[in-house]
Amino acid sequence: MKNSLLVVLASSMLSVSSAPSHAADPAFSAEQAQQGRALYQRHCGSCHGPRLLGEHVIPALVGDRFDRFWRGKPLGALTFHFQRMPPAPQGDPGGLDDATYSRILAFVLSSNGFEAGDEAMPLDLAAISDVRIPSIPGTTVDVTAPIEKGLESELLKALEPVTSEELAKPKPADWLTNGRTLDAHGFSPLAQITKDNLEFVTTAWRAPLQPGLGMPMPLVRQGVMYLHTFPDTVLALDATNGDVLWRHQHESARPSSQKMGLALAGDMVLVPTSDLHVLALRAKTGELVWDHEIQVEVPQMHMTYNLRSAPLVTGNRVIQGITASAAPKGGFAVALDLETGSEVWRFRSIPGPEEPHGHTWNGMNHHMRSGGSIWHQGTYDPETDTLYLGVAPTYNTGPLLHPVDDESMTSDALYTNCTVALNASTGEMRWHYQHMANDQWDLDWVFERQLVTVPINDKPRKVVLNVGKMAIVEALDAESGRYLFSVDAGLQNVITAIDPETGAKTIDPSKMPDPAKSTVICPSAGGARSWPPTSYSPASGHLYLPLTESCMTLGSEGARLLTSGVGITNTPHPDSADGRVGRLQAVDIENWTLGWRQELERPISTGVLTTAGGLVFVGDMEPSLKAFDHESGELLWQAPLDEYPSSGIISYEVNGTQYIAVVVGMKNFHIGVLSGTLLPRDLDGQAQAPPTPSGAAGIWVFSL
Repeated sequence: MKNSLLVVLASSMLSVSSAPSHAADPAFSAEQAQQGRALYQRHCGSCHGPRLLGEHVIPALVGDRFDRFWRGKPLGALTFHFQRMPPAPQGDPGGLDDATYSRILAFVLSSNGFEAGDEAMPLDLAAISDVRIPSIPGTTVDVTAPIEKGLESELLKALEPVTSEELAKPKPADWLTNGRTLDAHGFSPLAQITKDNLEFVTTAWRAPLQPGLGMPMPLVRQGVMYLHTFPDTVLALDATNGDVLWRHQHESARPSSQKMGLALAGDMVLVPTSDLHVLALRAKTGELVWDHEIQVEVPQMHMTYNLRSAPLVTGNRVIQGITASAAPKGGFAVALDLETGSEVWRFRSIPGPEEPHGHTWNGMNHHMRSGGSIWHQGTYDPETDTLYLGVAPTYNTGPLLHPVDDESMTSDALYTNCTVALNASTGEMRWHYQHMANDQWDLDWVFERQLVTVPINDKPRKVVLNVGKMAIVEALDAESGRYLFSVDAGLQNVITAIDPETGAKTIDPSKMPDPAKSTVICPSAGGARSWPPTSYSPASGHLYLPLTESCMTLGSEGARLLTSGVGITNTPHPDSADGRVGRLQAVDIENWTLGWRQELERPISTGVLTTAGGLVFVGDMEPSLKAFDHESGELLWQAPLDEYPSSGIISYEVNGTQYIAVVVGMKNFHIGVLSGTLLPRDLDGQAQAPPTPSGAAGIWVFSL
């Protein structure tokens, strides 16, 4: 049979041949396919089998698996994996030349029913990387294809509303919030996949996504996966195979911005949009229930506000944080009524001069006070109706650098870099704790807050854990906000001491910004950790941190992020002299000590998932998905990916099968920093760029 691959391959060859191409031109020659057969048997057959059928964890290269994974994708996605093989004796992948890989590719295509012709395929893989392998109608997942209006699957018909009780204690099979539970542990109680059977974990399905900005965390309810993707689009997928059940695209009045996910409650999906709306969609159909536009503090600065975090449902409230990096009066959070979408209360993260703690901004007027963004999903304790939020720093650091001559003023800049505890029903503040005052380096403490019960003085105490960009774990009493302890991962050089009673930080005075001199600050403004969430495993009592070894130089050169007059340039971390810049770090929360650590060549670009199977999953910029033993840190398993992973990782169960899912190929500021500046270095200090994946955005799902 003739295949449409011939058409697109022939047209791609125009760049390497002056002869005109037409639909009948061949994509590869019979001679290439025959040569590829011999090369395949020599280099690939021992693993993938003489008939390309694979065995156990070695994937097949023909038949249904080829159709499901490679149809509709560019040839570059397939050759990306070719070039990682075969494993060399030293364990380094690849090593063959382009001509060999192209002939093996011709043989694989021939084995999948594509016909050879007279014209040879280019031997330069880059010349064909964008050519797509045609889809077989009806067999390939396509999340952009039209969906029949009103179509409702049996899976959706059987869907039950999500109750408040289930949000607090979800069934093991479901993943209902970004952290899975309201205490944001990022831990799955599923234990079908263990270190004893990891070798049998393989790809269950992969669905392509529209590429764009985002770091979306999938949610799963009773076999239905919900995903917020680009541009301002929500997908409901069959979580067993990726089939699209419904799709809702919001027509935003602004360009689509990066977002972290959705929320589920009752029979609704809660969705933040790029033009500052929060939507409620019907979980079974995607139909709009209500649409609330958030009114901003300074309307003329509308474009500087963004909704980045996933909403958080606290009883009958929907909590949505707002980023406002450069907007006067700063960021805030709103609570919306779950049933109607109307605003119930608003918490502003930066007080005015006449408000409580308004004197902590060094005498600045209200319109000069900016930042204080709330861009990470909060945590909720339904027992006490308490909402815990993290607040980012300000970029307008210049007016805070030198104290004014007024004893009634401080430069602490509340509530930046704070944990704030609010009454979730009313928005009233119960307490606040500032992890670092007057942040002159953009070293946020904004990320997820995890609620964990640990022994303090031999008595169980509910604590709030937080890990800022400096990779310092801090624990506060959940009821009072009293400081309890800190654990420093050892990647920062700004803080020289932490008061054991109060948590107050002593700052190295030589690290204060000064445009007249160059100062190395560790970590960089990208953070030793960034938005990818940590995970706490009650099975091990450890918190697991996805870290990057990075520093920056403040001085006269570089990007002007802050207003203190210094520029910022990236600098290698002294701990990365071995060429490894990624680190997975375990922290023993009960004993307040560092546990094992695993050094990785490439940075981690996902959140951490821990499971009751005793495993710790992360995705890195190799790119790959990796699993480690939660007790020893031993690397047990890894699967290559065709693009940089760029989301949190989740686990869920459908019909008795446990799945692991991660989104790849979505762009966000963390991926941009890691791929553009924080590069591994060889022993001579030379930057080693990570591989450039040739796949596309999508979601990868693995199972036994």
